[in-house]
Amino acid sequence: MKKIYHLGTCTTCQAIIKETGIEKKGLEMQDIKTEKITAAQLEQMKKMAGTYEALFSRRAMKYKELGLKDKKLTEDDYKKLILEEYTFLKRPVVILNDKIFVGSEKKNVAALGAAVAAI
Repeated sequence: MKKIYHLGTCTTCQAIIKETGIEKKGLEMQDIKTEKITAAQLEQMKKMAGTYEALFSRRAMKYKELGLKDKKLTEDDYKKLILEEYTFLKRPVVILNDKIFVGSEKKNVAALGAAVAAI
């Protein structure tokens, strides 16, 4: 499977897509705002990433709005929050066969770029 879960209005996602050349490689692209992620998709991401927490964005505005930083969240909480609100998914999430790349951290984007170039 070759797929990217992104937010079309996110300038960081757009920059990563452009920088890595993903759009030229024919990956399936899913804008998580217009096409919500399913429980099955999230489960697949979790299997690859290890935890729901690894897929969870603490940068989302709702994280502070809902006072989540003051709560002890469980894996079930992370799963529920990501499925309820697309902004809680750390993005972009790119799946290239048996590898997953989550978020916009520099070393992650560099590894993604190398993996995309190898396609």
